[in-house]
Amino acid sequence: MTNASPLQDPVLLATVGGAHGVRGEVRVRSFTADPEDVGAYGPLTDAKGNRFTVVSARAQKNVVVVRFREVADRNAAELLNGRELFVDRSVLPEEGEDEFYQADLVGLDVRLTTGEVIGEILAFHDFGGGDILEIGDGEKPSVMIPFTEAAVPEVDLDLGFVLVEPVAAGLRDAVEAREGDED
Repeated sequence: MTNASPLQDPVLLATVGGAHGVRGEVRVRSFTADPEDVGAYGPLTDAKGNRFTVVSARAQKNVVVVRFREVADRNAAELLNGRELFVDRSVLPEEGEDEFYQADLVGLDVRLTTGEVIGEILAFHDFGGGDILEIGDGEKPSVMIPFTEAAVPEVDLDLGFVLVEPVAAGLRDAVEAREGDED
């Protein structure tokens, strides 16, 4: 590991999981469009300024197995478990029209289709079933909703909000239609 100067505008690119094998490889959860591109934007930096250079990356099930130049053995790899790795925003490609980075959404207001503001986006999560938005207002416990087109039909970065359809997001009771019901 080498120390780097702090990033001006850090964007989370990956999170290190456990060690893989005895040669210093680690399992990594990549947040890039193509998970194997985790090293495509140059060295990664952790919150303490340690720099990690990707030597190789290969997909394996739902993670990427990565070898870092700075990690020589399993013991060093085990110390990285849970480490978040960042790049500076300036090295990432510009977003296309109707594209954005998840980091751009954190802090945006969350409005229901009724116009009611229910809080702001606190974080993104992916527990294996797709992206989840965590929403909170600072008073009540936060809620999590799926980040799907049905639940979040509009993202407006210019005006600083996302629009949420409450039924599709699971925030309001859905009306069930059952076969054979006449009412």
